Amino acid sequence: QVQLVESGGGLVQAGGSLRLSCVASGSIASINTQGWYRQVPGNQRELVASIAKGGHTYVSDSVKDRFTISRDNAKNTVFLQINSLKPEDTGVYYCNAVNPYADYWGQGTRVTVSS
Repeated sequence: QVQLVESGGGLVQAGGSLRLSCVASGSIASINTQGWYRQVPGNQRELVASIAKGGHTYVSDSVKDRFTISRDNAKNTVFLQINSLKPEDTGVYYCNAVNPYADYWGQGTRVTVSS
């Protein structure tokens, strides 16, 4: 089992920045990939960035000039740095972890960007 706890969301003005954090606990060594998903009301959850066990990162083309994913192994934490926030970034951001047995999800952290 893997438990994920996100934090760092909030209300920000357009142009601002946020850093989201996802702390993992449990069977951490089993995790192959961790990622951040975004869900906008009325839309499906979409992958915005991921980081593999070996360190390879992926960031969606739609946000790659503004979003950065990173990891602190000592703190079992994955970060999503979001710069130049836009109103369309508003949504709930979920942390995900995948191991050979299951997908795990956090409870989500809400980001609201005002124009």
